[in-house]
Amino acid sequence: MRQTALPVARCFVTRELPGDALERLRAEHDVETWGEARPPHRDELLTAAAEAEGLLSLLTDPIDADLLAQLPDLRAISNYAVGTDNVDLDAATRRGIPVGHTPEVLTDATADLAVALMLAIARRLSEGEAVVREGRWGAWRPDFLLGRDLHRATMGIVGGGRIGQAVARRVEGFDCRVMVAGRDRGELERVLAEADFVSLHTPLTDQTRGLISEPELRAMKPTAYLVNTARGPIVETAALERALREGWIAGAALDVTDPEPLPGDHPLLDAPNLLVVPHVGSATHATREAMADIAVDNLCAALAGERMPHCANPEVYERDG
Repeated sequence: MRQTALPVARCFVTRELPGDALERLRAEHDVETWGEARPPHRDELLTAAAEAEGLLSLLTDPIDADLLAQLPDLRAISNYAVGTDNVDLDAATRRGIPVGHTPEVLTDATADLAVALMLAIARRLSEGEAVVREGRWGAWRPDFLLGRDLHRATMGIVGGGRIGQAVARRVEGFDCRVMVAGRDRGELERVLAEADFVSLHTPLTDQTRGLISEPELRAMKPTAYLVNTARGPIVETAALERALREGWIAGAALDVTDPEPLPGDHPLLDAPNLLVVPHVGSATHATREAMADIAVDNLCAALAGERMPHCANPEVYERDG
């Protein structure tokens, strides 16, 4: 007996994605894709997604309650990220709209980058490369570009989820002593006081916004390094700038910033002992293509009336029974 074809849905995708996942989406649905490298402005997003039933968004696309109210046909959102801090989950849930995300798949790539940042800032790699490129590489000296060791260091991990655990596994290979801080404030205070490296791996929530500000930075050892591959607003930018200028900590390595992107003339970039890369934690071919596959799987499932494989607000299904 011939099966009835699923109805074609109107979908809007806010950027082209690596790999061939979007071809699968196009094979099933009517898909419009934002054609520029920059994110669509709010008005552009509203216009392009006005009749969309499915929305595939990036973490740079704010999907708030007001925007959702102006998308009456929307039935599903699939966010191309592990986090959903750019989406108003409560507003989506009230509308009965499932919100998908891409957990687990970027764990290893992000953990790899966190360790790479630790090594780069502690061993002063960017400074060393600049010396070579600027023609300042002179005779070998015993005191030139001295850094600090990662091996046998005390590693403080703030956020014991998948990525934090993956970082812990990696630094155990460096014979590091690992300390983990979860939601308990006492744990955080102990980590900050004792760690040689503090690596942030918490989601961005109301509780973690500004989690690392002046008191926390002052609590760190002056020989310690801060590494952030989570979300920029977890660290208070002005406090970090002051900490680097005044020597409260030895240095910082950031994959994420607040604001993001960080303008080239931002005062933080003039602070000493700072390494900043442009949010590349998941930027490997394999990881980004896998994220695209999951994002499309989430959207296709929801538009077919099925449960998303990776849903950030599963209560929409519990409510519907």
